[in-house]
Amino acid sequence: MKFNASHITGYSFYAIVLVILLLLTSLSVVVTGFHLGAFTVGLALIIAAIKAGTVITYFMHLKSENRFLKLAVAGVFILYGLVVVITFLDYLFR
Repeated sequence: MKFNASHITGYSFYAIVLVILLLLTSLSVVVTGFHLGAFTVGLALIIAAIKAGTVITYFMHLKSENRFLKLAVAGVFILYGLVVVITFLDYLFR
């Protein structure tokens, strides 16, 4: 791993990311108030995945890592998505 000091950002950027995460959290709380059936859970999971991606990208500095690590994380998200889709399909066709 090579040292790259160009990914150091200020506190104001992290404050903006924090506000975005708080807005997404409040959006997920509002979504659970609507009765959309199984889509409520799916929408909440999509919002949670966006929040997880934001945390991984900015707080864990994935945006400044090499391509292999980015592809590995993307593979984990794809695998997670497949498991969720298969679970919903199993629940739907029972």
